[in-house]
Amino acid sequence: MTDPIIQRIESFRRRRGQLVAERRNRGYTLYRAGSGTPIARLRPTGQNAGQNAGQNAGQNDRVEVLYWSLWKERWTSAGPFGRTILPIDEALRFIASEDIFWAAG
Repeated sequence: MTDPIIQRIESFRRRRGQLVAERRNRGYTLYRAGSGTPIARLRPTGQNAGQNAGQNAGQNDRVEVLYWSLWKERWTSAGPFGRTILPIDEALRFIASEDIFWAAG
Protein backbone atom coordinates (compact mmCIF):
# COMPACT_ATOMS: atom_id res chain seq x y z
CA MET A 1 0.00 0.00 0.00
CA THR A 2 1.43 3.36 -1.05
CA ASP A 3 0.87 6.51 0.98
CA PRO A 4 -0.68 9.26 -1.22
CA ILE A 5 1.06 12.03 0.76
CA ILE A 6 4.47 10.44 0.13
CA GLN A 7 3.61 10.14 -3.57
CA ARG A 8 2.74 13.87 -3.70
CA ILE A 9 5.94 14.86 -1.89
CA GLU A 10 8.19 12.74 -4.12
CA SER A 11 6.51 13.85 -7.35
CA PHE A 12 6.66 17.56 -6.50
CA ARG A 13 9.09 19.32 -8.89
CA ARG A 14 11.79 21.51 -7.36
CA ARG A 15 14.94 23.01 -8.81
CA ARG A 16 17.10 22.10 -5.82
CA GLY A 17 16.89 18.38 -6.34
CA GLN A 18 14.73 15.35 -5.74
CA LEU A 19 13.31 14.55 -2.31
CA VAL A 20 12.38 11.25 -0.73
CA ALA A 21 9.93 11.00 2.13
CA GLU A 22 9.10 8.53 4.83
CA ARG A 23 6.31 8.27 7.35
CA ARG A 24 7.72 8.61 10.87
CA ASN A 25 5.97 8.96 14.19
CA ARG A 26 3.21 11.53 13.63
CA GLY A 27 4.38 12.99 10.33
CA TYR A 28 6.56 12.86 7.23
CA THR A 29 10.31 13.42 7.07
CA LEU A 30 11.71 14.75 3.79
CA TYR A 31 15.30 13.97 2.81
CA ARG A 32 17.50 15.02 -0.10
CA ALA A 33 17.54 11.98 -2.40
CA GLY A 34 21.27 11.90 -3.15
CA SER A 35 22.75 12.54 0.28
CA GLY A 36 20.03 11.58 2.75
CA THR A 37 20.31 15.01 4.39
CA PRO A 38 17.13 15.92 6.33
CA ILE A 39 15.34 18.81 4.62
CA ALA A 40 11.96 19.23 6.29
CA ARG A 41 9.34 17.62 8.44
CA LEU A 42 5.61 17.82 7.80
CA ARG A 43 3.24 17.12 10.68
CA PRO A 44 -0.45 16.75 9.79
CA THR A 45 -2.62 18.97 11.98
CA GLY A 46 -5.88 17.12 11.39
CA GLN A 47 -7.36 20.29 9.87
CA ASN A 48 -8.60 20.60 6.32
CA ALA A 49 -8.33 23.88 4.43
CA GLY A 50 -11.02 23.00 1.86
CA GLN A 51 -14.72 23.46 2.42
CA ASN A 52 -15.57 20.29 0.51
CA ALA A 53 -13.22 18.01 2.39
CA GLY A 54 -14.84 14.84 1.12
CA GLN A 55 -14.30 15.66 -2.55
CA ASN A 56 -10.50 15.96 -2.55
CA ALA A 57 -9.40 13.94 0.44
CA GLY A 58 -5.81 14.72 1.34
CA GLN A 59 -5.39 17.54 -1.17
CA ASN A 60 -6.24 20.32 1.27
CA ASP A 61 -4.90 18.72 4.45
CA ARG A 62 -2.92 21.19 6.52
CA VAL A 63 0.53 20.39 7.87
CA GLU A 64 2.95 22.07 10.24
CA VAL A 65 6.28 22.74 8.48
CA LEU A 66 9.54 22.19 10.41
CA TYR A 67 13.20 22.39 9.38
CA TRP A 68 16.28 20.61 10.76
CA SER A 69 18.22 23.08 12.91
CA LEU A 70 21.96 22.39 12.82
CA TRP A 71 22.39 24.64 15.85
CA LYS A 72 19.68 23.03 18.02
CA GLU A 73 20.10 19.58 16.44
CA ARG A 74 16.34 19.05 16.29
CA TRP A 75 13.28 19.89 14.20
CA THR A 76 12.31 23.55 14.63
CA SER A 77 9.39 25.72 13.54
CA ALA A 78 10.00 27.23 10.12
CA GLY A 79 8.10 30.47 10.68
CA PRO A 80 9.62 33.66 12.06
CA PHE A 81 6.76 34.05 14.55
CA GLY A 82 6.09 30.46 15.55
CA ARG A 83 4.35 27.61 13.81
CA THR A 84 3.86 27.57 10.03
CA ILE A 85 0.72 25.65 9.07
CA LEU A 86 -0.16 25.34 5.38
CA PRO A 87 -2.05 23.07 3.00
CA ILE A 88 0.30 20.33 1.72
CA ASP A 89 0.88 21.84 -1.74
CA GLU A 90 1.66 25.30 -0.31
CA ALA A 91 3.98 23.67 2.23
CA LEU A 92 5.93 21.99 -0.58
CA ARG A 93 6.25 25.30 -2.48
CA PHE A 94 7.38 26.99 0.75
CA ILE A 95 10.07 24.33 1.31
CA ALA A 96 11.26 24.59 -2.30
CA SER A 97 11.65 28.38 -2.12
CA GLU A 98 13.18 28.98 1.33
CA ASP A 99 16.95 28.65 1.81
CA ILE A 100 16.72 27.58 5.47
CA PHE A 101 15.60 24.09 4.41
CA TRP A 102 18.58 23.63 2.10
CA ALA A 103 21.38 25.06 4.27
CA ALA A 104 22.65 21.68 5.47
CA GLY A 105 22.62 19.94 2.14
